Amino acid sequence: MPAHKDDPKSVGGYRIVGRLGSGGMGVVYRGRARSGREVAVKVVHSQYAEDGVFRTRFRQEIEAVRKVSGAFTAPVVDADPEAARPWMATQYVPGPSLADHIRAHGPLRGTALRRLALGLLEALRDIHRAGVVHRDLKPANVLIAEDGPRVIDFGISRAAGNQTLTETGHMIGTPPFMSPEQLTDARSAGPASDVFSLGSLLVYAATGRGPFDADSPYLTAYQVLTAEPDLTGLPEPLRAVLADCLAKDAGDRPALDDLAGRLAEALPRSAPDDDPTVALRRPDPEPTAPEPTGSRTGGPHPAGPATGGPRADGPAAGDAHAEPPSPEPPRPRRTRRRARLVALSAGAAVLAVALTAYLLSGPGHGGTAGPDAGRSPTAGSRWEALPAGWRPWRTTVFADAASGVRTSSRGSTGGLFCAPATGALYCAGDGVQPVRFDTLTGKLLWRSAAGASGGAGARYEYRVLGVAGQVLLVRQSVLAELEGDRTSSVVALDTRTGARRWSKDLVRGSQTAPALAAGLALVPDTGGRTVTARSPRDGARLWSAGLPAGHSCEFPASAGGLYAVCTSYGAGADTRLLRVDPADGTVRTLATLEPRSTYLGVLDGRHVFAEESGSGASDLDGTAYGRAVLVDGSTGGRRTVPLAGTPRGPVTLAGGLLCFTLSNGLVTAHAPTTGKRLWQSRTTLEQGGTPVADGTGRTLFVASVSGRVAALDSRSGTVLWESYPRAGGTDNGFGSQIHRAGGALTVTTADGTVFALDPAHPDRTPT
Repeated sequence: MPAHKDDPKSVGGYRIVGRLGSGGMGVVYRGRARSGREVAVKVVHSQYAEDGVFRTRFRQEIEAVRKVSGAFTAPVVDADPEAARPWMATQYVPGPSLADHIRAHGPLRGTALRRLALGLLEALRDIHRAGVVHRDLKPANVLIAEDGPRVIDFGISRAAGNQTLTETGHMIGTPPFMSPEQLTDARSAGPASDVFSLGSLLVYAATGRGPFDADSPYLTAYQVLTAEPDLTGLPEPLRAVLADCLAKDAGDRPALDDLAGRLAEALPRSAPDDDPTVALRRPDPEPTAPEPTGSRTGGPHPAGPATGGPRADGPAAGDAHAEPPSPEPPRPRRTRRRARLVALSAGAAVLAVALTAYLLSGPGHGGTAGPDAGRSPTAGSRWEALPAGWRPWRTTVFADAASGVRTSSRGSTGGLFCAPATGALYCAGDGVQPVRFDTLTGKLLWRSAAGASGGAGARYEYRVLGVAGQVLLVRQSVLAELEGDRTSSVVALDTRTGARRWSKDLVRGSQTAPALAAGLALVPDTGGRTVTARSPRDGARLWSAGLPAGHSCEFPASAGGLYAVCTSYGAGADTRLLRVDPADGTVRTLATLEPRSTYLGVLDGRHVFAEESGSGASDLDGTAYGRAVLVDGSTGGRRTVPLAGTPRGPVTLAGGLLCFTLSNGLVTAHAPTTGKRLWQSRTTLEQGGTPVADGTGRTLFVASVSGRVAALDSRSGTVLWESYPRAGGTDNGFGSQIHRAGGALTVTTADGTVFALDPAHPDRTPT
């Protein structure tokens, strides 16, 4: 992917030529040395760079991982732990991650699975021999190169001798591929922990799903600790081998040397026309007396080649009389259930803290492969069914415009405004002509220039007002390039073709914006002192109504009827809630509030406002709000509720909650009826947008300017997942917006990117 505009031009003498990805710990760039050699440069986030403990850990990790070398690892070639933002460069490996490969091509079979398994074993042996435990072996950290797999990302590994730096509450790993000991006592995780992760990863590679998959990282972690792995679809004897790798007790798992022999027997050998199967090296001799075979983690050693070192191709080459390995007898499991239960109880608090830390850093780009589109919701699942025919997609609103309309430069739109409808998403913006996308496939169905009339050199701004039947209503503003003259109009477009159906010029200087509410096109007249209701279908006038003098009014579509919120400024300023009869335009004032009141929507028949605190002061963290005001939509009865803690930030009513989002990723929820703060969660989203609730109200979704999406449990605030970025991260004051499309989400970002996301599998990518 291309580098962002704020990315460094070079790091440590390596010229940055693009981005490879980003995660909770840092950003990975594709760099190029003066010699032309390409490397992957990982630069840690600034918040970690300011942490002295992290710098110490990072410095020691670099010293340890410099010792790692081998055919199936990406070695460290350079690093600077003392830089303002510490960085590390490793060999660049061209090729997709295992996660991407399986998403694109499905689970591995036959010799492909064999090459992966034995290559990963080789890599882990090299890593462990250097005294390092990887601790985050997952599909995203395995790259598929032409000559075999490569294990990457030692930057968050831990040197085995430096376990004192693995502190309580700082969890390294990804729950679907973590070992039980990582979840309960991370400091005890040794080489056997990587064996467990390898078992989970191989189940994923062979089936397309993890052995402990669940609806959230919390449930997945619970499954890792308590449940038997789901090995459905695995053939014997591979099933038995991986079951041993996934033993809850570390001492019951096979050593890598033992595992190599068993996997070599369990997986298909190469066919004559296959690429050569990777051969594992024999164990290096120890400087002291040789360790008894199989004594690293306990358990008997399965019979194998008499020469000792396991071979990927079975008996020694050229030994025609070598006997095949005898089947391994069943291994007795140690009776440790009571000890494990004690460990689970003792580790519960650690798990809660550590898993929360994981959730705040995000799962990265290594989730399980998603199911086919059109899935049905299962019992107990929080995720809604996807529309039939849906698939992930990603596109942009930008294109060369016709009719002399100047489009913004790619990635520099001043704002994107969209409205969903059944099976469709309509968007327009500054320099972006109205477009219609198919939300199932992402296909652009039309781009309309029907309202363009300003001539060559004119600049156009569009705002989508909404959809009524087969009409898309937009506000179009035209700014002449030379005269600087602005004219605005309401334009109705046919949703099927994008053709113009009718238009109406707007009076200049009006403080009241046009709107589509209660099925009516509302067009302000006479400087905003009156509003005329028109038929969206043909623009026919239906009625006109007077508005309060000196006020600017809006007609929120979320009001559940026809209401106007009118605000004045200066001496005697106020905010008024008006009820308008959609049949004849009769206006009734329901309530008069403080002028600094933000309208949020309707909850159980009551209109909800957030009232700014007494000072009305704002700072970098946003406006402070002191009270919620609830107004009965029928009687006008009003109830005022103080908000605990005077929350700050843009406020939204979503899922029955008052949600406040800050630019640093903090999301706070208050109960609108009591003012009580229900929860506060820190995400890693930058410049998060407006939260949106799913159809059940159980989940809130927030998107960042970079197209990252976070899912939060609406009751507890638990961060269920965070997706990887899908946009350029343009910060122009217009945040990303999320639109529900059945059980899927459609997300629009400030740089013009539009994409679809499956909440059950947020890292699924277009195929």
